[in-house]
Amino acid sequence: MEKGAILLVNCDRDNPKAQKEDKQGHQPDFHDMSRMILTTQGPDEVFANYQLTLHISKADDDKVGVFYIQRKKEQIYYKHILGSGKISYHVKRNLGQVQTVFYVEGLKFPDIDFSGIVTFHASLLEPARKVPETSIFTDTLVFRVAPWIMTPNTLQPVSVYVCSVDDNKDFVEHIRKLATKAGCKLIICPEEENCEDRWIQDEMEFGYTQAPHKTFPVVFDSPRNRGLKDFPFKEILGPDFGYVKREQSSDESDTTLDAFGNLEVISPPVTVKSKEYPLGRILIGASFPRNIPMSQLVKDFLKSQVVQSPIELYTDWLLVGHVDEMLSFVPAPDRKGFRLLLASPRACFKLLKEKEKEGHGKAKMAEGWCDDPGCGTKITNMASPYSFLFTKVYLSSIFQKYIDWNRKTLKEELGLAEKDIIEIPQLFHSSEKLLDNSISEVLKAPAEAYFPDMVRLALPNVF
Repeated sequence: MEKGAILLVNCDRDNPKAQKEDKQGHQPDFHDMSRMILTTQGPDEVFANYQLTLHISKADDDKVGVFYIQRKKEQIYYKHILGSGKISYHVKRNLGQVQTVFYVEGLKFPDIDFSGIVTFHASLLEPARKVPETSIFTDTLVFRVAPWIMTPNTLQPVSVYVCSVDDNKDFVEHIRKLATKAGCKLIICPEEENCEDRWIQDEMEFGYTQAPHKTFPVVFDSPRNRGLKDFPFKEILGPDFGYVKREQSSDESDTTLDAFGNLEVISPPVTVKSKEYPLGRILIGASFPRNIPMSQLVKDFLKSQVVQSPIELYTDWLLVGHVDEMLSFVPAPDRKGFRLLLASPRACFKLLKEKEKEGHGKAKMAEGWCDDPGCGTKITNMASPYSFLFTKVYLSSIFQKYIDWNRKTLKEELGLAEKDIIEIPQLFHSSEKLLDNSISEVLKAPAEAYFPDMVRLALPNVF
């Protein structure tokens, strides 16, 4: 048998009218499948007296599908011979036939209970009436199921998805203009479909799967089931656009870390201690003290893909807890080909001090942008640790320590040097107000950003 093949998971929907992923193995699927060629050479008498059998283990039965093309007159018939309840198939060989071609598809992505390896056996069996058939020769073929691969935001965008809700019409219009300028397709999810759930980045994450003969995108649907819960399946799943989801059991509830704003950041390609990660490494936020972790189902799935070994960062100090609130990546022409952008209260206070020395101390921060006590405050007051904002300034120094912890982890796990990191001025404040709570409650509360933080960026080449 031909060895060393990669299988694509049949996770798309070739029939737009189907109510789920169609895995019947009809004609369009055969372009996605890998060929398995069984070569049999020898006297025809051998194959007349012995039975040639193709078989798999029961453990692989729900992970793979095998088809054989049969021709009847002028029609082609695709016969399902292995998988989904079928573990063996007696191969019919014509006189003088050397090769038999089968078509193979994956049915599951690698996961905690599946390494992604599928094994096929071709055995020549000696017939027996009263005892089981005896194998006189067996050959083995191993396939690996192609993983789900997450795409980095440093790639040029092709499509932009945005939700339209009651109060963001101007925002949607700005996105429309930017998408047009960038040559990106704009997909707007209307209010009647999103049910006033605007956080489309929390509902899904885009990736792809790839074999030597084909590549197609696959959307990963989060366990977060809110207003947009049906959007990825109903509107994105289609021909050559796959879908995968990991669902919590009925007695489990999703947490904020299960929203895919926490699965928004992946590093560009890196080499760490001689180990190469040509597809980058996924960064996810973790919650240690409060013990509200990202779903184990999601973490197991990501780790099982192997090729983008995830890194867990400490994000429990943030109100929402998503990793994209404090870091992002942008392309660069030198060094590693990118820079890590890292939120930094330290850099912000340094900048405020500089502006104060330049005579801008009376300028007001974020005036009219929000009703928080810090909005409209003079730069002089913001920059001074002895102002009425002392608690907030004190907290920013604590938040900086948390960011520095993550900075150390990122340097170790991505092989970064200080020159690969750019500090972005950013201030955070307690999500609880001092007017309504005790100082201890304010200090314990998670952080919110004063102004837009390190959200994931789209980077069209035209800008």
